[in-house]
Amino acid sequence: MHFRHPEILFFLFLLIIPILVHLFQLRRFKKQYFTNVRFLRALSIQTRKSSKIKKWLLLASRFLLLAAVIIAFAQPYFPAKDAKGESNELFVILDNSFSMQAKGQKGELLRRAVEDLLEHAPEGRNFTLITNSESFYDSDIKSIQRDLQTLQYSATPFNLESLAAKVNSATSTYNKDVVIITDGVGLDASHLKRISESDNAFLIIPKAQQKSNASIDSVFVNQILDNFYEIGVKMSVYGEVENDISLSLFNRDKLVAKTMEKITTGSKTIMFNLPKDDFHGYAMIEDNGLSYDNSYYFSLTKAEKINVLSIGDDAKSAFLKKIYTNDEFVYSNFALSALDYNILQKNDIVILNELVEIPQALQVTLKSFSEKGGSVVLIPSAEASLSNLNDFVSNFGNIKFNSSENKSKLITKIAFGHPLYSGVFERKADNFQYPKTSASFVVSSLAPAALSYEDNSNFLTALHRETTAIYIFAAPINKENSNFQNSPLIVPTFYNMAQTAVRSGITTLTIGNAKPLLVDAMLSKDEILDVRNESEKFIPIQQVSFNKVRLTFAEAPQMAGNFAIYNKDQLLKNISFNYPRTEGNLQPTDVELPDNYKSVSSVDEIFTTLQTDRTSDEIWKLFVILGLLFLIAEIFIQKFVK
Repeated sequence: MHFRHPEILFFLFLLIIPILVHLFQLRRFKKQYFTNVRFLRALSIQTRKSSKIKKWLLLASRFLLLAAVIIAFAQPYFPAKDAKGESNELFVILDNSFSMQAKGQKGELLRRAVEDLLEHAPEGRNFTLITNSESFYDSDIKSIQRDLQTLQYSATPFNLESLAAKVNSATSTYNKDVVIITDGVGLDASHLKRISESDNAFLIIPKAQQKSNASIDSVFVNQILDNFYEIGVKMSVYGEVENDISLSLFNRDKLVAKTMEKITTGSKTIMFNLPKDDFHGYAMIEDNGLSYDNSYYFSLTKAEKINVLSIGDDAKSAFLKKIYTNDEFVYSNFALSALDYNILQKNDIVILNELVEIPQALQVTLKSFSEKGGSVVLIPSAEASLSNLNDFVSNFGNIKFNSSENKSKLITKIAFGHPLYSGVFERKADNFQYPKTSASFVVSSLAPAALSYEDNSNFLTALHRETTAIYIFAAPINKENSNFQNSPLIVPTFYNMAQTAVRSGITTLTIGNAKPLLVDAMLSKDEILDVRNESEKFIPIQQVSFNKVRLTFAEAPQMAGNFAIYNKDQLLKNISFNYPRTEGNLQPTDVELPDNYKSVSSVDEIFTTLQTDRTSDEIWKLFVILGLLFLIAEIFIQKFVK
């Protein structure tokens, strides 16, 4: 037992007072005369005995009364089991990612977690609430009640590592109680350790009754036909889905295609043919799982001709003119001596075709051209110097020409999964007639090779950037040095290189992804572009360079959907945004909890535990009651004991 005011216990010396009072009967006796005392002897003996008992009872009651009052003023208590944690700061990490849309026994997991907090969080207790999208520091449950009730699902996946960093960044002289409420989807055991071992952590994983979910993962152009686009819609199923899934395509809310598909597990791609025209809509499925990934928004822009410029000898560039035909491309070739550097920025892709020397001015111009979104292809000349080639490629990344080789080598390895050859081959070819080169350079790079020689050295290296790509050949491909121009690879290789900078095709971005977008626009000094639809409007980060504007969207927009890019009231481009597809698998991760974690089932259990373990048992009221009882006992003794 402890005392909050132990100094008051010194007043226990006052207990000597009732003892002195009873030892020295300070009351003065008064004589009383009787006419006859013959019958008083027996009465005197009897009175003396009862008087002594009464005095001892009064002494005990007064002694205990005074002691109880003194001890009550000293405020005795039994210390709490976790007395050190009484001053801990409380942090609540609430997962509001889309996987919390799953249905539990009492409704959606997020809504139930919010109700649990509103119902059981103590009103007078300040705490910090951190979600995937918002933070409320040092507040109480009443102040953030409305914010909690209107809390929206976040496109940002639950990442305990980044949320724990916010907890750790809050400086405090006390330890912390950290309550983590999540469905456990994507929970990483290593991230749990980001909570300091000196802090108390409580993990609540609400149970979802639904374990299956179907989603649309992506939409892409599989191939371009004469009058149609063949697009692929990739769907995934997690868990087991017994019923057929309805898949529909809407163009500006008008139904244009619909099918029923049976997908029990895994993924499947469904093909549709769409007319070669603008498409601004979405694909949608119907299932009983999560709703956020049932729609995939995309914009398909009618094909525009791609501007291709080659620099080199006309005779050596003749094969390019056959690939880049007038129906899809605007192709031009210039000798280096006749090149006007000002026209470079008007093109989408520039091909350096076996230039003996790449001038410094051209290197600087092409570096700027690449930074503004243009693609560059380098076909080296056998007469080029290593120093000149390395000066040029150093502008674009970690790639190097090491030496030259005058020996014949076969090009035998094709990276079938490389973006250049995606969809080109239906299956891996076993009897493919591989091309060869007579002389080549040894090229080293950390970037993966699209084509490789039989000795695993690089023949074609691709350096992909955010909005552009750099393609480096290791050898001249003129007919004297190589038969690559006669190979079946020549057309898809150069055709798809040009498609890297294509201004047509599907335009869709993922919310929260920092990938930029290039838009063709000539802006004056005070003009800016904005992005809007019927319900939302925002201004992205933008960088103007000549006839293009580089847009970066960061966390905008808030909601997935079809949008359009405007310069004032002029429509420049349709664009679509989708939520990241990271929450579809509803199976929680099974992780082992660190020692400072406790697994609990509800918020109520946490606050009840903290209240019980950290509340001292105040017993001074008990001594006040005892004092009253002793006072009543004294009155009773005075009145009824003779």
